[in-house]
Amino acid sequence: MKSKRWIVWILVGLLIAFIAWKLRGAHFNWAVFKAQLAHADKKTLLIATGCIYVGYVLRAWRWAIFLKPTKSVSPWSVLGPQVIGFTAVALLGRLADLVRPYLVARRASLPLESQVAVYAVERMFDLGAVGLVFSGVLFLTPGHASLPHYELFKRAAAAGLLGMAAIAIFTLAVRFAGNAVAAVTTRLLNPLSPRLGTQAGEKIRIFRDGLNVFQSMADAAAATLISLLMWGLIAAAYWLTMRAFVESPVLAHITLSQCMLLMAASIGGSLIQLPIVGWFTQIAVTSATMEALFGVAWEPALGCGAMLLVVTFLSIVPVGLLWAQIEHVSLRDVAEQSEQAVEHVEHMEHGQHQPEA
Repeated sequence: MKSKRWIVWILVGLLIAFIAWKLRGAHFNWAVFKAQLAHADKKTLLIATGCIYVGYVLRAWRWAIFLKPTKSVSPWSVLGPQVIGFTAVALLGRLADLVRPYLVARRASLPLESQVAVYAVERMFDLGAVGLVFSGVLFLTPGHASLPHYELFKRAAAAGLLGMAAIAIFTLAVRFAGNAVAAVTTRLLNPLSPRLGTQAGEKIRIFRDGLNVFQSMADAAAATLISLLMWGLIAAAYWLTMRAFVESPVLAHITLSQCMLLMAASIGGSLIQLPIVGWFTQIAVTSATMEALFGVAWEPALGCGAMLLVVTFLSIVPVGLLWAQIEHVSLRDVAEQSEQAVEHVEHMEHGQHQPEA
């Protein structure tokens, strides 16, 4: 695990070096930056934050659907683990991403491996929903022809739709023939790396177990609709936050399709999320994207990038800290416990799937 952390730190260092090279010689006016933040439409920012908060409720509702085959729970009972878990990620980085399945397992008195499987399915639903929202907006939203490199992004949208179709086919194959898919994957990857082949097979089996979360097609359809609504609200939060910067003509009139490109860059920047440092790298990524693609001046771009981080990522922190205090949860302790518990589960599963001598 420590080696993985060093790799992440190296990647972040390279990203920071690239951004510093990009900003060399740039003239930044702090007075203009402060004015951009001061004149941002506060009502619009509050609505954007509300979209994000509703998204957490929808995420808890979806997790409750995933739990139905094993235990019937109220969405409100798993809302706390969602809020506390995302607060841990915001403050401690992506290494705390397993706090949510760990807390749900503890709250619902369920095996941790079952919630890790649910987490894998959740990630797949998120990936599919993001792809559909992104591709759908680029295809259907008026004004998308004004995008820079429009034809390139149109092809990317088409590729995204094809990718979603491929994910759907893969999901169905894993659902109905998971062991066979895992065995084939392991056999194909073994020549490259036996360890990689074994790990890939284990992940596919975990994903297969997670797909047993649906009692009926109605539950699967409900989870799909909730995912699309949730990511639609997240996209709306990005769009509203950008348009709240009324002092910048470009941002004040940004289109939803343009916003999708920034959202894609922001999600990419959040994948390597380190404690505190990750905030600044994400701000830098979104700011550089606004400047490069839309010609936004650095002052409003940086202000908007910072506000996007606050609205879409950090706004849950005060509620999460209060919730953790009420439930007597230490974020750092639970992050370490979840990581150790998941590593133990993976080690046990690795031993179970080892071929006999």
